[in-house]
Amino acid sequence: MKAFTYERAMSNEQAVAHAAAVPGSRFIAGGTNLLDLMKLEIETPAHLIDVNRLDLAKIEPTADGGLRIGALVRNTDLAADMRVRRDYPVLARALLAGASGQLRNRATTAGNLLQRTRCPYFYDTQQACNKRQPGSGCAALAGYRRMHAIVGTSEACIAAHPSDMAVAMRVLDAEVQTVRADGSTRRIPLADLHRLPGSTPHVETVLDAGELVTAVVLPPPVRGAQVYRKVRDRASYAFALVSVALVVQPDGSGRVAVGGIAPKPWRSEEAERSFARSHRSVIEQLLEGANTTADNEFKKVLAQRTLDAAVAEAKGMP
Repeated sequence: MKAFTYERAMSNEQAVAHAAAVPGSRFIAGGTNLLDLMKLEIETPAHLIDVNRLDLAKIEPTADGGLRIGALVRNTDLAADMRVRRDYPVLARALLAGASGQLRNRATTAGNLLQRTRCPYFYDTQQACNKRQPGSGCAALAGYRRMHAIVGTSEACIAAHPSDMAVAMRVLDAEVQTVRADGSTRRIPLADLHRLPGSTPHVETVLDAGELVTAVVLPPPVRGAQVYRKVRDRASYAFALVSVALVVQPDGSGRVAVGGIAPKPWRSEEAERSFARSHRSVIEQLLEGANTTADNEFKKVLAQRTLDAAVAEAKGMP
């Protein structure tokens, strides 16, 4: 691990101001992803700004009946919150499907959204990776691609986004609140937060340098059955081969977001228009133009079967 400086921020304003003032700064809270990357010298921040003392660990109702989740709310606490379990069960289930109990106790809401890919070529510093070293190439393109994305990819990167929570929040139409170095704030639809790789896969979100996520806002609860299903190689502490976040509304319409197949949670509101007529057509449209190899061709069938199982479960709910 390379040497770095460290400070504890006491306010949002201080955190973003110092991040802007010190090039190479990174915010740290739970550190469940960043510290591992620093040990491997994949991430080499010059300065760490500890944000754990900021007042960002509350779950509060919004004026319109939704929920505001502070950026520092731990995954365990969010999954256990009675309002989340009652009104947003797809989110609670997604959180409990992620990582291990020990990691969920430390991991934060913002950190979960911003975690980096688990592509093995990204983690192996002897391999070419455009995310780790822009312009170096992508070793995964000619490598073993079983865990990799099959849609939304480019010739520069085929890594999949690892978050379970983000998939559930995408199906719930969440928004991300942030504060910038100049003190201005903005709300970013989760659909727009993560960037597709294109020719710059190292630029993973639309956040500015030093921009701090302060909260995630959920809209008022949507009526209907909510299901999260995750298919993985083992029952715990494994990332999704395919995951599905599903909401089936009383009128038969549905929302579908898929994880494990793209560089971001994958959803198409246009494709969902056909859900009531045939939920299978939603996956067909989501996977249109999929770029697969013999290693991950199975993901197309697995995604369809996972949605089938989720729909069957939703229909069996009271």
